[in-house]
Amino acid sequence: VRWMMYWIVFALFMATETFTDLLISWFPFYYEVKMAFVIWLLSPYTRGASLLYRRFVHPTLARKEKDIDAFLIRARERGYETVLRFGRRGLNLAATAAVQAATKSQGALAGRLRSFSMQDLRSLPDQ
Repeated sequence: VRWMMYWIVFALFMATETFTDLLISWFPFYYEVKMAFVIWLLSPYTRGASLLYRRFVHPTLARKEKDIDAFLIRARERGYETVLRFGRRGLNLAATAAVQAATKSQGALAGRLRSFSMQDLRSLPDQ
């Protein structure tokens, strides 16, 4: 549970860090403070990740649980529909490519078969 709390808080930190690096990275000792914060999160003595998770993350997730569940259900349904749509599209493209290849090669095959006349077949040695 401790590691789960740490990784959730760390993931949120990394997501916000993307934007804060652009805005406030010019402050003096910014990177040192950031490193100290990560050590504080990770330290078993300070239990920073547990503190932040229990104080901020868990109450927010508990309040938004129904919304998150509804979003996940919609995402699963849309994902299923998207996979079906792209699967159908892929199968249609593959079938079209196969038909086009067959029709193009059919002309070459017919020409090759026509070249075998009866005279060509009679000239083959008997075996």
